[in-house]
Amino acid sequence: MAGTFTVGERKTRPGVYHRYENAGGIRLAGAINGIGAGVIRANWGPLNKVIEFEPSTKVSTIYGSGNTEDLITEMFTGGLTSGFFVRVGSGGTAPTLVLQLENGGEAGTITGAYVGDRAFTASIRDSIITDQRECIIYEGTTEFLKVSFDPGENEPAALKAAMAKATKDFFFLPAENATGALAETVQAEFVPGTNPTTTNADYSNAFDALEPCVYNVICLDTDSISVQMLLDAYLDRVYEAGNYPMCTIAADSSKELEDRMTIAKSFNDPKITYVLNSAVDAAGRKYEGYQIAARIGGIIASTPANQSVTHEVVTNMIDLDKPLTNTEIIRALKSGCIVLTKNNDGQVWIEQGINTLITPNAEQDEGWKKIRRVKTRFELMQRMDNTLEKIIGKANNDPDGRATVIAAGNKLIKLMFREGKLLDGGYMMEDPSNPPEGDSAWFIIAVDDVDSIEFVYLLYRYRFAPETSE
Repeated sequence: MAGTFTVGERKTRPGVYHRYENAGGIRLAGAINGIGAGVIRANWGPLNKVIEFEPSTKVSTIYGSGNTEDLITEMFTGGLTSGFFVRVGSGGTAPTLVLQLENGGEAGTITGAYVGDRAFTASIRDSIITDQRECIIYEGTTEFLKVSFDPGENEPAALKAAMAKATKDFFFLPAENATGALAETVQAEFVPGTNPTTTNADYSNAFDALEPCVYNVICLDTDSISVQMLLDAYLDRVYEAGNYPMCTIAADSSKELEDRMTIAKSFNDPKITYVLNSAVDAAGRKYEGYQIAARIGGIIASTPANQSVTHEVVTNMIDLDKPLTNTEIIRALKSGCIVLTKNNDGQVWIEQGINTLITPNAEQDEGWKKIRRVKTRFELMQRMDNTLEKIIGKANNDPDGRATVIAAGNKLIKLMFREGKLLDGGYMMEDPSNPPEGDSAWFIIAVDDVDSIEFVYLLYRYRFAPETSE
Protein backbone atom coordinates (compact mmCIF):
# COMPACT_ATOMS: atom_id res chain seq x y z
CA MET A 1 0.00 0.00 0.00
CA ALA A 2 1.24 3.52 -0.80
CA GLY A 3 -0.20 6.95 -0.31
CA THR A 4 0.10 10.20 1.59
CA PHE A 5 -0.09 11.02 5.28
CA THR A 6 -0.71 14.14 7.33
CA VAL A 7 1.14 15.28 10.46
CA GLY A 8 0.29 12.96 13.38
CA GLU A 9 -1.67 10.50 11.23
CA ARG A 10 -1.26 6.74 11.85
CA LYS A 11 -2.28 4.45 8.96
CA THR A 12 -4.08 1.11 9.37
CA ARG A 13 -2.65 -0.67 6.33
CA PRO A 14 1.09 -1.41 6.07
CA GLY A 15 2.84 0.47 3.28
CA VAL A 16 4.94 3.47 2.27
CA TYR A 17 3.34 6.85 2.80
CA HIS A 18 4.67 10.24 1.94
CA ARG A 19 4.17 13.93 2.43
CA TYR A 20 6.25 16.89 1.35
CA GLU A 21 7.00 20.33 2.69
CA ASN A 22 8.85 23.45 1.68
CA ALA A 23 12.25 23.04 3.34
CA GLY A 24 13.17 26.61 2.44
CA GLY A 25 10.09 28.00 4.11
CA ILE A 26 8.19 31.12 3.16
CA ARG A 27 10.09 34.20 2.08
CA LEU A 28 10.27 36.46 5.12
CA ALA A 29 9.31 40.10 4.85
CA GLY A 30 12.10 42.59 5.49
CA ALA A 31 12.13 45.61 7.77
CA ILE A 32 10.71 48.91 6.60
CA ASN A 33 12.93 51.77 7.73
CA GLY A 34 13.65 55.34 6.76
CA ILE A 35 10.27 56.02 5.15
CA GLY A 36 8.45 59.18 6.15
CA ALA A 37 5.30 61.07 5.32
CA GLY A 38 4.23 64.65 5.73
CA VAL A 39 1.53 67.23 5.08
CA ILE A 40 2.72 70.62 3.84
CA ARG A 41 1.49 73.95 2.52
CA ALA A 42 3.03 75.24 -0.68
CA ASN A 43 2.58 77.73 -3.53
CA TRP A 44 2.82 75.09 -6.25
CA GLY A 45 2.01 71.46 -6.94
CA PRO A 46 -1.10 69.26 -6.88
CA LEU A 47 -3.47 69.48 -3.94
CA ASN A 48 -4.41 66.41 -1.87
CA LYS A 49 -2.27 64.13 -4.01
CA VAL A 50 0.55 61.95 -2.69
CA ILE A 51 3.96 62.71 -4.22
CA GLU A 52 6.78 60.28 -3.52
CA PHE A 53 10.19 61.84 -2.85
CA GLU A 54 13.72 60.50 -2.81
CA PRO A 55 16.67 62.32 -1.20
CA SER A 56 17.69 63.64 -4.63
CA THR A 57 14.24 65.05 -5.47
CA LYS A 58 14.34 68.84 -5.74
CA VAL A 59 11.58 70.09 -3.46
CA SER A 60 11.29 73.56 -5.00
CA THR A 61 10.65 72.17 -8.47
CA ILE A 62 7.54 70.38 -7.27
CA TYR A 63 6.28 72.58 -4.43
CA GLY A 64 7.92 75.98 -4.90
CA SER A 65 9.31 77.78 -1.87
CA GLY A 66 8.45 80.15 0.93
CA ASN A 67 5.83 78.06 2.71
CA THR A 68 6.18 74.91 4.82
CA GLU A 69 7.71 72.66 2.17
CA ASP A 70 10.97 72.86 4.16
CA LEU A 71 9.42 70.13 6.34
CA ILE A 72 10.46 67.73 3.57
CA THR A 73 14.06 68.92 3.61
CA GLU A 74 14.26 68.60 7.38
CA MET A 75 12.91 65.05 7.36
CA PHE A 76 15.47 64.00 4.75
CA THR A 77 18.22 65.76 6.70
CA GLY A 78 17.13 63.62 9.64
CA GLY A 79 17.84 60.50 7.59
CA LEU A 80 14.85 59.55 5.43
CA THR A 81 15.53 57.35 2.43
CA SER A 82 12.14 58.06 0.87
CA GLY A 83 8.91 59.81 1.74
CA PHE A 84 5.30 60.49 0.81
CA PHE A 85 4.08 64.07 0.95
CA VAL A 86 0.78 65.85 0.36
CA ARG A 87 0.11 69.52 -0.33
CA VAL A 88 -2.85 70.49 1.80
CA GLY A 89 -5.54 73.03 1.02
CA SER A 90 -8.51 73.92 -1.16
CA GLY A 91 -9.41 76.79 -3.48
CA GLY A 92 -6.88 79.29 -4.79
CA THR A 93 -6.17 80.49 -8.32
CA ALA A 94 -3.45 79.75 -10.87
CA PRO A 95 -1.03 82.30 -12.43
CA THR A 96 -1.86 83.42 -15.99
CA LEU A 97 -0.19 85.33 -18.83
CA VAL A 98 -1.92 86.57 -22.00
CA LEU A 99 0.32 86.41 -25.09
CA GLN A 100 -0.10 88.66 -28.10
CA LEU A 101 0.18 88.02 -31.83
CA GLU A 102 2.70 89.85 -33.92
CA ASN A 103 -0.20 91.58 -35.70
CA GLY A 104 -1.52 92.91 -32.39
CA GLY A 105 -4.30 90.43 -31.68
CA GLU A 106 -4.57 88.13 -28.67
CA ALA A 107 -2.75 84.81 -29.14
CA GLY A 108 -3.98 83.01 -26.05
CA THR A 109 -3.23 82.44 -22.37
CA ILE A 110 -0.56 80.48 -20.55
CA THR A 111 -2.03 79.14 -17.30
CA GLY A 112 -0.32 77.39 -14.43
CA ALA A 113 -1.47 73.85 -13.83
CA TYR A 114 -1.55 74.51 -10.08
CA VAL A 115 -2.96 77.22 -7.84
CA GLY A 116 -0.58 79.39 -5.85
CA ASP A 117 1.24 82.70 -5.75
CA ARG A 118 4.47 81.40 -7.24
CA ALA A 119 5.86 84.25 -9.39
CA PHE A 120 6.76 83.60 -13.02
CA THR A 121 7.70 85.55 -16.13
CA ALA A 122 7.83 84.39 -19.75
CA SER A 123 9.66 85.29 -22.96
CA ILE A 124 8.79 84.48 -26.57
CA ARG A 125 11.72 84.63 -28.98
CA ASP A 126 13.47 83.09 -31.95
CA SER A 127 15.91 80.35 -31.02
CA ILE A 128 19.54 81.34 -31.42
CA ILE A 129 20.49 77.74 -32.25
CA THR A 130 17.68 76.30 -34.38
CA ASP A 131 15.08 77.68 -36.75
CA GLN A 132 12.33 77.19 -34.18
CA ARG A 133 10.76 79.63 -31.76
CA GLU A 134 10.92 79.34 -27.98
CA CYS A 135 8.71 80.03 -25.00
CA ILE A 136 10.84 80.33 -21.87
CA ILE A 137 9.28 80.58 -18.41
CA TYR A 138 11.41 82.00 -15.60
CA GLU A 139 11.16 82.03 -11.85
CA GLY A 140 13.16 85.08 -10.93
CA THR A 141 16.33 84.81 -13.03
CA THR A 142 16.22 81.00 -13.16
CA GLU A 143 14.90 79.24 -16.24
CA PHE A 144 12.01 77.08 -15.11
CA LEU A 145 10.84 75.73 -18.48
CA LYS A 146 11.81 76.04 -22.15
CA VAL A 147 9.46 74.90 -24.91
CA SER A 148 10.39 74.93 -28.61
CA PHE A 149 7.66 75.16 -31.26
CA ASP A 150 7.39 75.50 -35.04
CA PRO A 151 7.30 79.03 -36.49
CA GLY A 152 4.77 80.16 -39.06
CA GLU A 153 1.14 81.04 -39.49
CA ASN A 154 -0.11 78.59 -36.87
CA GLU A 155 2.11 79.37 -33.89
CA PRO A 156 -0.67 79.42 -31.24
CA ALA A 157 -1.63 75.83 -32.07
CA ALA A 158 2.04 74.83 -32.31
CA LEU A 159 2.78 76.28 -28.84
CA LYS A 160 -0.25 74.52 -27.38
CA ALA A 161 0.88 71.13 -28.70
CA ALA A 162 4.50 71.65 -27.70
CA MET A 163 3.64 72.74 -24.16
CA ALA A 164 1.25 69.83 -23.66
CA LYS A 165 4.04 67.45 -24.63
CA ALA A 166 6.80 69.14 -22.62
CA THR A 167 5.30 69.86 -19.20
CA LYS A 168 2.57 69.26 -16.66
CA ASP A 169 3.20 72.59 -14.94
CA PHE A 170 1.61 74.86 -17.56
CA PHE A 171 -0.78 74.72 -20.49
CA PHE A 172 -1.49 77.15 -23.30
CA LEU A 173 -5.00 77.83 -24.59
CA PRO A 174 -5.09 79.71 -27.90
CA ALA A 175 -7.62 82.50 -28.34
CA GLU A 176 -10.50 81.77 -30.69
CA ASN A 177 -9.38 81.88 -34.35
CA ALA A 178 -5.88 83.01 -33.33
CA THR A 179 -3.35 82.45 -36.13
CA GLY A 180 -0.04 83.93 -37.20
CA ALA A 181 3.24 84.52 -35.40
CA LEU A 182 3.48 85.25 -31.68
CA ALA A 183 4.81 88.65 -30.70
CA GLU A 184 8.28 88.71 -29.19
CA THR A 185 8.04 89.07 -25.42
CA VAL A 186 10.78 89.69 -22.86
CA GLN A 187 10.07 88.30 -19.38
CA ALA A 188 6.48 89.44 -19.20
CA GLU A 189 5.06 88.96 -15.70
CA PHE A 190 2.28 86.47 -15.03
CA VAL A 191 -0.75 87.68 -13.16
CA PRO A 192 0.02 86.03 -9.80
CA GLY A 193 -2.22 83.25 -8.57
CA THR A 194 -3.41 82.86 -5.00
CA ASN A 195 -2.64 80.15 -2.50
CA PRO A 196 -5.31 77.74 -1.28
CA THR A 197 -6.84 78.06 2.15
CA THR A 198 -6.33 75.37 4.77
CA THR A 199 -8.86 74.16 7.30
CA ASN A 200 -9.05 71.15 9.58
CA ALA A 201 -11.15 69.45 6.92
CA ASP A 202 -8.34 69.96 4.39
CA TYR A 203 -5.88 68.26 6.73
CA SER A 204 -8.30 65.36 7.11
CA ASN A 205 -8.43 65.05 3.32
CA ALA A 206 -4.64 65.01 3.20
CA PHE A 207 -4.54 62.21 5.79
CA ASP A 208 -7.04 60.24 3.72
CA ALA A 209 -4.75 60.58 0.70
CA LEU A 210 -1.85 59.12 2.70
CA GLU A 211 -3.83 56.21 4.11
CA PRO A 212 -2.71 53.61 1.51
CA CYS A 213 0.97 54.47 2.04
CA VAL A 214 3.27 52.50 4.33
CA TYR A 215 5.79 54.57 6.29
CA ASN A 216 7.48 54.82 9.69
CA VAL A 217 6.81 58.39 10.79
CA ILE A 218 4.47 61.17 9.69
CA CYS A 219 5.00 64.88 10.44
CA LEU A 220 2.79 67.96 10.25
CA ASP A 221 3.58 71.51 9.16
CA THR A 222 1.59 72.99 12.03
CA ASP A 223 1.54 72.92 15.81
CA SER A 224 -2.23 73.47 15.89
CA ILE A 225 -3.61 71.23 18.63
CA SER A 226 -6.85 70.62 16.71
CA VAL A 227 -4.91 69.34 13.69
CA GLN A 228 -2.64 67.26 15.92
CA MET A 229 -5.74 65.64 17.41
CA LEU A 230 -6.99 64.86 13.90
CA LEU A 231 -3.66 63.20 13.21
CA ASP A 232 -4.00 61.20 16.44
CA ALA A 233 -7.40 59.91 15.30
CA TYR A 234 -6.00 59.12 11.84
CA LEU A 235 -3.16 57.08 13.34
CA ASP A 236 -5.64 55.08 15.40
CA ARG A 237 -7.65 54.40 12.25
CA VAL A 238 -4.75 53.18 10.12
CA TYR A 239 -3.41 51.14 13.03
CA GLU A 240 -6.72 49.29 13.20
CA ALA A 241 -6.42 48.70 9.45
CA GLY A 242 -2.99 47.06 9.80
CA ASN A 243 -0.50 49.89 9.34
CA TYR A 244 1.98 50.79 12.05
CA PRO A 245 3.16 54.40 11.75
CA MET A 246 4.23 56.84 14.42
CA CYS A 247 4.14 60.62 14.27
CA THR A 248 6.43 63.35 15.50
CA ILE A 249 4.77 66.64 16.35
CA ALA A 250 5.95 69.75 18.15
CA ALA A 251 4.94 72.05 20.91
CA ASP A 252 3.77 75.58 20.22
CA SER A 253 6.79 77.55 21.46
CA SER A 254 4.58 80.52 22.36
CA LYS A 255 2.95 78.47 25.10
CA GLU A 256 4.36 78.24 28.59
CA LEU A 257 6.59 75.24 29.27
CA GLU A 258 4.11 73.70 31.71
CA ASP A 259 1.30 74.04 29.17
CA ARG A 260 3.40 72.22 26.56
CA MET A 261 4.06 69.38 28.99
CA THR A 262 0.36 69.14 29.78
CA ILE A 263 -0.46 68.83 26.08
CA ALA A 264 2.13 66.05 25.66
CA LYS A 265 0.65 64.09 28.56
CA SER A 266 -2.85 64.47 27.15
CA PHE A 267 -1.98 62.33 24.10
CA ASN A 268 -0.80 59.36 26.21
CA ASP A 269 -0.14 57.39 23.03
CA PRO A 270 2.88 55.24 22.07
CA LYS A 271 2.41 56.28 18.43
CA ILE A 272 2.95 59.98 19.19
CA THR A 273 6.29 61.62 19.94
CA TYR A 274 6.19 65.25 21.04
CA VAL A 275 9.18 67.59 20.72
CA LEU A 276 9.20 70.08 23.58
CA ASN A 277 11.90 72.64 22.78
CA SER A 278 13.85 74.17 19.90
CA ALA A 279 17.46 74.40 18.72
CA VAL A 280 19.69 76.81 16.82
CA ASP A 281 22.06 76.06 13.93
CA ALA A 282 25.47 77.57 13.16
CA ALA A 283 23.91 80.39 11.14
CA GLY A 284 21.79 81.43 14.10
CA ARG A 285 18.56 80.09 12.61
CA LYS A 286 16.09 78.80 15.17
CA TYR A 287 14.41 75.46 14.47
CA GLU A 288 11.12 75.24 16.30
CA GLY A 289 7.64 73.89 15.79
CA TYR A 290 7.19 71.74 12.72
CA GLN A 291 10.81 72.27 11.59
CA ILE A 292 12.43 70.66 14.62
CA ALA A 293 9.70 68.01 14.72
CA ALA A 294 10.44 67.12 11.09
CA ARG A 295 14.16 66.81 11.83
CA ILE A 296 13.53 64.57 14.84
CA GLY A 297 10.89 62.63 12.89
CA GLY A 298 13.44 61.90 10.19
CA ILE A 299 15.87 60.62 12.82
CA ILE A 300 13.23 58.35 14.39
CA ALA A 301 12.07 56.99 11.03
CA SER A 302 15.60 56.18 9.86
CA THR A 303 16.89 54.65 13.10
CA PRO A 304 16.61 50.84 12.90
CA ALA A 305 14.77 48.98 15.61
CA ASN A 306 17.99 47.55 17.03
CA GLN A 307 19.16 51.06 17.97
CA SER A 308 17.85 53.82 20.21
CA VAL A 309 17.50 57.53 19.51
CA THR A 310 18.46 58.27 23.11
CA HIS A 311 21.51 60.59 23.04
CA GLU A 312 21.35 60.78 19.24
CA VAL A 313 23.08 63.98 18.15
CA VAL A 314 21.00 66.36 16.00
CA THR A 315 23.42 67.34 13.24
CA ASN A 316 24.10 71.00 12.36
CA MET A 317 22.60 72.23 15.63
CA ILE A 318 24.99 74.09 17.92
CA ASP A 319 22.79 75.42 20.69
CA LEU A 320 19.40 75.36 22.38
CA ASP A 321 17.01 78.26 22.05
CA LYS A 322 16.24 78.21 25.77
CA PRO A 323 18.18 75.67 27.84
CA LEU A 324 16.13 73.89 30.47
CA THR A 325 17.05 73.34 34.09
CA ASN A 326 17.59 69.83 35.41
CA THR A 327 14.25 70.03 37.22
CA GLU A 328 12.46 71.08 34.01
CA ILE A 329 14.12 68.28 32.03
CA ILE A 330 13.03 65.65 34.57
CA ARG A 331 9.49 67.00 34.63
CA ALA A 332 9.36 67.06 30.82
CA LEU A 333 10.57 63.46 30.54
CA LYS A 334 7.93 62.38 33.03
CA SER A 335 5.39 64.17 30.81
CA GLY A 336 6.38 62.09 27.77
CA CYS A 337 8.30 64.80 25.89
CA ILE A 338 11.24 64.55 23.51
CA VAL A 339 13.64 66.95 25.18
CA LEU A 340 16.68 68.44 23.44
CA THR A 341 19.68 68.97 25.70
CA LYS A 342 23.45 69.36 25.21
CA ASN A 343 26.10 66.76 25.90
CA ASN A 344 29.52 67.37 27.45
CA ASP A 345 30.94 68.21 24.02
CA GLY A 346 28.35 70.95 23.55
CA GLN A 347 26.37 69.02 20.92
CA VAL A 348 22.59 69.14 20.82
CA TRP A 349 21.09 65.70 21.28
CA ILE A 350 17.91 63.85 22.19
CA GLU A 351 17.84 63.36 25.94
CA GLN A 352 15.75 60.16 25.81
CA GLY A 353 13.84 58.31 23.11
CA ILE A 354 10.37 58.25 24.64
CA ASN A 355 6.84 58.86 23.42
CA THR A 356 3.81 60.44 25.07
CA LEU A 357 2.55 57.28 26.76
CA ILE A 358 2.50 58.08 30.47
CA THR A 359 -0.14 55.73 31.83
CA PRO A 360 -0.25 52.34 30.05
CA ASN A 361 -3.62 50.65 29.80
CA ALA A 362 -4.32 47.09 30.88
CA GLU A 363 -2.98 45.71 27.57
CA GLN A 364 0.25 47.71 27.60
CA ASP A 365 3.48 47.20 29.50
CA GLU A 366 6.15 49.81 30.24
CA GLY A 367 7.97 48.93 27.02
CA TRP A 368 5.35 50.83 25.02
CA LYS A 369 6.79 54.07 26.43
CA LYS A 370 10.08 53.70 24.54
CA ILE A 371 10.49 54.64 20.87
CA ARG A 372 12.92 51.80 20.18
CA ARG A 373 10.63 49.15 21.62
CA VAL A 374 7.57 50.51 19.83
CA LYS A 375 9.54 50.45 16.57
CA THR A 376 10.53 46.84 17.27
CA ARG A 377 6.99 45.78 18.09
CA PHE A 378 5.52 47.58 15.10
CA GLU A 379 8.21 46.08 12.88
CA LEU A 380 7.48 42.57 14.12
CA MET A 381 3.76 43.02 13.47
CA GLN A 382 4.34 44.56 10.04
CA ARG A 383 6.81 41.88 8.95
CA MET A 384 4.64 39.10 10.37
CA ASP A 385 1.62 40.48 8.47
CA ASN A 386 3.59 40.77 5.23
CA THR A 387 5.05 37.28 5.62
CA LEU A 388 1.87 35.42 6.55
CA GLU A 389 -0.45 37.15 4.09
CA LYS A 390 1.18 35.04 1.35
CA ILE A 391 -0.22 31.94 3.07
CA ILE A 392 -3.79 33.23 3.37
CA GLY A 393 -6.07 31.16 1.18
CA LYS A 394 -3.23 28.83 0.17
CA ALA A 395 -2.84 26.62 3.26
CA ASN A 396 -5.48 24.28 4.62
CA ASN A 397 -6.77 24.84 8.12
CA ASP A 398 -5.41 21.48 9.23
CA PRO A 399 -2.32 20.51 11.23
CA ASP A 400 -0.10 20.77 8.15
CA GLY A 401 -1.41 24.21 7.21
CA ARG A 402 -1.13 25.59 10.71
CA ALA A 403 2.37 24.10 11.02
CA THR A 404 3.32 26.06 7.91
CA VAL A 405 2.09 29.27 9.51
CA ILE A 406 3.95 28.54 12.74
CA ALA A 407 7.17 27.64 10.92
CA ALA A 408 7.13 30.95 9.04
CA GLY A 409 6.39 32.92 12.19
CA ASN A 410 9.14 31.25 14.19
CA LYS A 411 11.62 31.75 11.39
CA LEU A 412 10.87 35.48 11.40
CA ILE A 413 11.22 35.64 15.19
CA LYS A 414 14.63 33.96 14.98
CA LEU A 415 15.69 36.37 12.23
CA MET A 416 14.78 39.37 14.36
CA PHE A 417 16.73 37.83 17.24
CA ARG A 418 19.80 37.64 14.99
CA GLU A 419 19.19 41.27 14.00
CA GLY A 420 19.44 42.30 17.66
CA LYS A 421 15.80 43.29 18.00
CA LEU A 422 14.41 40.40 20.06
CA LEU A 423 15.82 38.28 22.85
CA ASP A 424 16.39 34.59 22.23
CA GLY A 425 13.61 32.21 23.16
CA GLY A 426 10.65 33.85 21.43
CA TYR A 427 8.16 31.58 19.73
CA MET A 428 4.85 31.25 17.90
CA MET A 429 2.36 28.50 18.68
CA GLU A 430 -1.31 27.65 18.33
CA ASP A 431 -3.53 29.26 20.95
CA PRO A 432 -4.71 26.35 23.15
CA SER A 433 -7.63 28.38 24.47
CA ASN A 434 -8.97 29.05 20.94
CA PRO A 435 -9.04 25.84 18.89
CA PRO A 436 -9.24 26.25 15.11
CA GLU A 437 -12.60 26.12 13.44
CA GLY A 438 -13.80 26.58 9.86
CA ASP A 439 -11.56 29.07 8.12
CA SER A 440 -10.10 30.56 11.31
CA ALA A 441 -7.02 29.70 13.34
CA TRP A 442 -5.62 31.40 16.43
CA PHE A 443 -1.97 31.71 17.39
CA ILE A 444 0.14 33.16 20.19
CA ILE A 445 3.39 35.04 19.56
CA ALA A 446 5.48 35.32 22.71
CA VAL A 447 8.62 37.48 22.42
CA ASP A 448 10.80 39.77 24.48
CA ASP A 449 12.08 42.82 22.64
CA VAL A 450 15.49 44.33 23.36
CA ASP A 451 16.00 47.72 24.97
CA SER A 452 19.18 49.80 25.08
CA ILE A 453 21.31 50.52 28.12
CA GLU A 454 20.15 53.99 29.12
CA PHE A 455 20.87 54.03 32.83
CA VAL A 456 24.25 52.99 34.24
CA TYR A 457 24.55 52.91 38.03
CA LEU A 458 28.11 52.86 39.35
CA LEU A 459 29.05 52.09 42.92
CA TYR A 460 32.50 53.44 43.80
CA ARG A 461 34.19 52.02 46.89
CA TYR A 462 36.99 54.21 48.17
CA ARG A 463 39.15 53.81 51.22
CA PHE A 464 41.75 56.00 52.82
CA ALA A 465 44.38 53.27 52.81
CA PRO A 466 44.56 49.54 52.22
CA GLU A 467 44.33 47.31 55.23
CA THR A 468 47.64 46.05 56.50
CA SER A 469 48.22 42.58 57.80
CA GLU A 470 50.05 42.19 61.07
